[in-house]
Amino acid sequence: MSTEEDAKVSGVLMPSTRTITAERHATTSRIMHWIIAVLVLATWPFGMVIKFVKSEVSLDFYLIHESLGFLVLWLMLVRVGNKLLTRAPRPEGHEIERIAAASVHGLFYVFLIVMPVSGFLATNAHGFPFSWFGVLPIWSPIGKSPDIAGTLSAIHTVSAWIVLTLFALHMGAVLMHHVVKRDNTLYRML
Repeated sequence: MSTEEDAKVSGVLMPSTRTITAERHATTSRIMHWIIAVLVLATWPFGMVIKFVKSEVSLDFYLIHESLGFLVLWLMLVRVGNKLLTRAPRPEGHEIERIAAASVHGLFYVFLIVMPVSGFLATNAHGFPFSWFGVLPIWSPIGKSPDIAGTLSAIHTVSAWIVLTLFALHMGAVLMHHVVKRDNTLYRML
C-alpha cells in the first residue's frame, strides 16, 4: 500500500507529511535577523504617525522612534560583523533568484544603517540633541545645522521608503518560496 493510499481516511485524501531538511543560517544570524525585523516593524509606525499626533505626544513618539532606530543601527553593525564571521548556507535557486536575493539583502544592510544614521544626524541638525530612551545622552558629531537638516531628513525619509520596498520584495520572495515553490528556503532562517 502506498503512502497516498495510507493517507486516505474515509475517502478523504490527507496531505502527506514532508520532512524538512534545509541547511540553516548560524543561530546568531537567525536571532539577529528576527530581532532587527521586529524592531524595524515596531519603529516604522512611530515614525509615520509623528506628524499626525498632538505636539506633546509627538515628542514621546519621537523619543521611542529615535531610540529604537538607534538600537537598530547598533544591532545592524553587530550583524555586519556576524555576517563576516559566520558562513551562510549555499544559495539555492536559479542564477537570477540568487542575484535578486543577494541584491535585496545587500540593500537591506546598507539602508538599515543609512536610515538610522541619517535620522540621528537630522535630529541633531534640527537642534534636538538625542537622549536614548530619555536616559542616556548621545554625543553627536554635528550640532544644530539648519543648512543640512532638510537634506538629512530627506535621506532618512527616502531610506525608510526604500526599506519598506525591500521588505515588500523580501516578503514576496518568502511567499513565492513557501507557497508557490514549496521549498525549504523559509526554514533556513527559522
